[in-house]
Amino acid sequence: VEYCDKLFAYERHFKEKGYSYKQIKNGRLKKEKPVIEAFLSWLEKQKPIKGSKFATAVTYALNRKEHMMTYLEDGRCSLSNNLSEQKMKSYVIGRKGWLFSDSPEGAEASAISYSIAETALANGLNVYKYITYVLEKRPTEEMADSELEKLLPWNDKVFEICKIER
Repeated sequence: VEYCDKLFAYERHFKEKGYSYKQIKNGRLKKEKPVIEAFLSWLEKQKPIKGSKFATAVTYALNRKEHMMTYLEDGRCSLSNNLSEQKMKSYVIGRKGWLFSDSPEGAEASAISYSIAETALANGLNVYKYITYVLEKRPTEEMADSELEKLLPWNDKVFEICKIER
């Protein structure tokens, strides 16, 4: 818990100081990476009782060691998934309605559409404008990754075209 508290304290500090994404990334690498490394080192030294909840937790964390560091690579990423969990709540509620989709493909299409809409909203975009913009560009499987990246909701040009007007 102390390791997590320290990480969240750094995140609060970065936010309070109004750090840019690049500054957050650099701050994380300097301040937070050693905390995570210390946590992992501590975990590796533990000798939990086999079959205990603590043993399960230690194994779970150590198995995700590689993924635990990925948020350090981009200042736009969040330390926690709380925002995602909040957004998923409405998806989970909607899931009951999707039970009545005519086909598995229809349910999957609904879920994909909902995910696109929530991602657009999370990036401050007008969902209608964003979906219209993407459909006008007609993305295909043949498009290069660099072309597809220009259609993502966090792209600066997309933001200027599709942002929510206040």
